Parts: sequence; structure tokens; C-alpha cells
Amino acid sequence: MNGVTSTTLLDSPALSVRDIRCDGACRHRSPTECATSTAIVLPYHGTFARHLGRNDAIAEANQVLFFNAGEEYSISHPVSGGDACLSIALDDELMLEIAPASRIKSGPGIAFREQRARIDPSVQTISALLRHGLRSRSMEPLQGETLALSLIRSAVVEGRLPDRQRSVGKHKLVDRAKLALMADPGRRWTLAAIGKEVGCSPV
Repeated sequence: MNGVTSTTLLDSPALSVRDIRCDGACRHRSPTECATSTAIVLPYHGTFARHLGRNDAIAEANQVLFFNAGEEYSISHPVSGGDACLSIALDDELMLEIAPASRIKSGPGIAFREQRARIDPSVQTISALLRHGLRSRSMEPLQGETLALSLIRSAVVEGRLPDRQRSVGKHKLVDRAKLALMADPGRRWTLAAIGKEVGCSPV
């Protein structure tokens, strides 16, 4: 995809950590892409939309996204400003040790059932520590691996906020509200204004 840069921050037999940045110049859906390995992706700047079949997800800093090997998807940028993410790919056997069986699809290899999950601020903190430590080279590989595993455990198990049971329609409504807020962050929003923007009541 044009406008994307990927910087490898750590590459070991157990896992790899990449810093991926996109300028967001293309607002429409990208050509279909395919993940070469299963990875967890933690956005830390900006936003983008990931289209997986009929399932769309708005990716931003309070979400973790699960990219499954061999899974086709496309990306779009409904809000200007681009995005940046930390992507961690882990050896399948190690991921199976960490991830609860309820989150993994049955079958060969490893694949997550969900496209995304909510995370709490502690996961964002660990992600920032790992990113800055690796980029500044102040972190040894062993320390980076240990913190990356801790981050995966926190994102997949401990720091994952319980998702409320919502219909597909309600998920789309929430995503439209996020996009409205991100498109005009300086506006003094009210619930009524958000409701009018996305076509629902303030409640």
C-alpha cells in the first residue's frame, strides 16, 4: 500500500515487533491485502478502518486488532491525518501458550475469533514503553522480548476490557460516533450534536 512505512524494531526467533506508519492519503479502500503471519496490532496515533468481509472495524488507540495469517482485508482512512501502529507477530506455539482457548479458532495454525477488542490504559502504557525503548535502542533484545510478551498477555488476556454485547448495527453506530469526534476534535460536542451527526438519539 502506498504511503506506508514499516520499521522493524525487534526481530528474534520468538517474535518480531514493527512500527508501521501510514500517511492516510488514500481515503478509499485499499486493494485487498493478505496478512502473511498472525499478529496483534496496537494503534497509537490516528485512526483507520479495517474491512474484513462484511465486518468493519474503526481502529484507534483503545483497541487491539487481530490480523490472522492468510486472511484478506482492506484498509481505508475515513479521517485525515494518517495512523501509526505497533505490530507484534509471535511464534504460533508461544501465542497458543498465552491466548485463552476461547479466543482462538479451531483448526490448523493460530487464528483469533475476533477482529478487535477493547483495551485499558495500562496496555497503551506498556505499548508506549516498548516502542520508545526499542526505537531509542535503550532496551536490550531480551528486555524487549520480555516486555513484548507482557504486552501480548495484557492485550489478549489481562488488559482486555469486556466487550458489551452489541448488535452489528450498534457497533456501526459506535464507529460512526468515533469518526465524527475524530473528524472535528476541536468542536465543543454535545450528545445532541453527536446524535444528530450519526442519526440517533442522545441516549
